Parts: sequence; structure tokens; C-alpha cells
Amino acid sequence: MSSFVPTQPLTGPAPAPAPAEPDVRRPRRLRLSWLRRWVSPVVIVAVWQLLSSTGVLPEQKIASPAQIATRAAQLTADGTLGAATVISVQRVFLGFVVGAVLGLVLAVAAALSRIGEDAVDPPMQMLRTLPHFGLIPLFIVWMGIGESPKIALIAMGVAFPLYLNTFAGIRSIDRKVTEAAVTMGLTRRQRLRHVVVPGALPQSLVGLRQSLGVAWLSLIVAETVSADSGLGYMINHAREFLQTDVIVVGLAVYSILGLATDSLVRLIERKALAWRS
Repeated sequence: MSSFVPTQPLTGPAPAPAPAEPDVRRPRRLRLSWLRRWVSPVVIVAVWQLLSSTGVLPEQKIASPAQIATRAAQLTADGTLGAATVISVQRVFLGFVVGAVLGLVLAVAAALSRIGEDAVDPPMQMLRTLPHFGLIPLFIVWMGIGESPKIALIAMGVAFPLYLNTFAGIRSIDRKVTEAAVTMGLTRRQRLRHVVVPGALPQSLVGLRQSLGVAWLSLIVAETVSADSGLGYMINHAREFLQTDVIVVGLAVYSILGLATDSLVRLIERKALAWRS
């Protein structure tokens, strides 16, 4: 009577693969990448301070970083910088809201209808070529020297980049996607929500970033003309007394506010466009 002899040795179940060790180097690389971005600004400020201390950059031309930091602390302590910043932010906010609403509404009207395009796009293209800073005298004649011309100038600068990018974003939507939505029986409002808005959103967010940059540039010009408050007024007043430290403080606040608003839009872009690769 023969016995069964296995041709291959019997083995137990295959061992489970060892869990992958977490890559501890990745957080360190991210931290180093973040630190590397600060190297060049720190070097520039250090060289600037060195040139000021050695007299290569005279104080009459531009103050040293140490003097600027001291003056910024003084302006913050007495409330001058805070009050001027609040007024400037309010002007940008109001002008941006007005310009953004106009730009978006006109872009949608022009992009979704041939009649709307014929009615809206030609005057928008004509006005876009005008240097809106050159319209300040007309704005003052029409609206006086109060807040209205400043807000109108900011709104005009905001409207055109947002209009152009939103118009281009809507027109770049694939026609097959629109036809599929019609075939599926989606109403016009549903197509606008589920097809037009997602399709135009990436380009519109690019226009939003550009519009915010133009808004701060327009504010600088608006606040140096017939203004009695705000960061621009503070800079213009300091110019008359050759206070370069105050001028640089105001410009630094402008740049910080512009960077903060741009970072906010980039955060919105990452959240709203998380579906993109």
C-alpha cells in the first residue's frame, strides 16, 4: 500500500507584508522648503541694514530697516497705522464688491447669449483700453472729492479682469458637455449650476486674483488724490516732510494686505478645485 508523498513542501500561510514605515523626511523637507523661501528676503534686509549703517544708503534717501521697524511700532502704538489700515481696507472691500458684481453679471450675460455678447462686449472692450487712472479728474467732477470717486476707481479696475476671465472660462466649456446636459433634461438653471459654474470657476478664480491686485494698485492712486485718511494719505503726508520711514511702513502694509488677500484666494482655489489633479 503506497503512501502519499507531496511533490512540494507544505508551507504555512504567507507572512503579511510589513507595514510601510512613515516617511519622516517629508515633513522635514516641507519645513526646509518653507524656510528656504525666507532666505532671500532676510538676506536683502540684512544687506539693506548694512548699507544704511555704513552710510552707503543715506537716511535722507531711505530709512534703515531698524528705523522703519521702530517707526512702525510707534505708529501702531498711537493708533495711526491701525486707523489708516481700516479705512483703506473698507475702501478696497466696497470697491471690490461693486466691481466684482458688475464684472460677473456682465460676463455671464455676454457669454451665454449672442445678443448679450453683441450688446455688452464692445463697450467693455472699449472701456478696458482706457487708462482708468486718467479718469480721476472726471470722477471728481462727477462725484466730488468724497469716497465715491475712490470706490468707483477701484471698482472699475476690478471689473475688467474678472469680466475677461469669466467670459473666457464660460466660452471654453466643452460643447459636448453642454449637449449632454441638455440631453439629460437639465433645465437652464441646472445647467448654469452644474455645468457653467464648475467649468468657468478655474478661469474666474484667476481673474479674481488679478482683480484683487488691481484693487490695491487703484487704492494707492485713489488715496493720494483728494484724500484725508487712509494709508495713501499717510504716505502722501509723510512725503511732504521727507519721512521715508513712514512711507516705507505704508508701502509695506500695502504689500502685506495684497499678499494676504492673494493667499486667501489661493486657499479658496485649493478648496473649490480639489477635484483637479
